[in-house]
Amino acid sequence: MPPINADELSWATADADDAAWRRKQLGAAAGGADLGCSLYELPPGERSWPYHYHAANEEALYVLAGEGTLRLDGEAYPLRPGEYAAFTADESGAHRVVNDGDEVLRYLVVSTMREPDVTVYPDSEKFGV
Repeated sequence: MPPINADELSWATADADDAAWRRKQLGAAAGGADLGCSLYELPPGERSWPYHYHAANEEALYVLAGEGTLRLDGEAYPLRPGEYAAFTADESGAHRVVNDGDEVLRYLVVSTMREPDVTVYPDSEKFGV
């Protein structure tokens, strides 16, 4: 499959009570099967997916622009362009991104695409399969 250009893809949006973001699924658009990649934009004052971890899939984050905070394994870390974080496929990889900056936080998330996967949400004591 030929390369894709993110500028030519439409944004998917999520807007829930405690989370709002825009996402372009680059990996799927490029025909990826075992490796996913999404481009996210998180407006100021918003949060990404609820605090969670995966049982089967490892993820990683790379910040392109903006500033925010990463909650990772119960700790808070500042995010700025060039920051990279890996999220293991277990409880120690639990994470959530918050944009507490003044500009849009733009970042990539890369993930293995193993099925089945279980996503655990420790704060709400829920899970998804």
